[in-house]
Amino acid sequence: MFIQTQKRVKRQRRHNRIRAKLSGTAERPRVCVFKSNRHLFVQAVDDVAGKTLASNKPTKPIKGTKTDAAKAIGLALAKAMQGQGITKAVFDIGGYKYHGRVKAIAEGLREGGIAV
Repeated sequence: MFIQTQKRVKRQRRHNRIRAKLSGTAERPRVCVFKSNRHLFVQAVDDVAGKTLASNKPTKPIKGTKTDAAKAIGLALAKAMQGQGITKAVFDIGGYKYHGRVKAIAEGLREGGIAV
């Protein structure tokens, strides 16, 4: 249990370092990623107004691997963002490595037409 707590604290410290340098606006929101034990949560946030502009929460299981599901989440978020006229974003990896599912989300956003 101590190791899991230590890992969570280290990730939170990395996340705080990243958040000190990143900020989202209405024209270029911050796309933040959170990985729980079961799901991926992705949202586009306007930090100036303190509002979530678009989010993608898990609904139904997607066929294929978890990486394929992450890419589909990125595509769906890109579609929701383009519906609001957003074409650029800042990608906040949330203290995770830019690898695997986090990377797949960014690729899905790029495929959907969002410049990350």
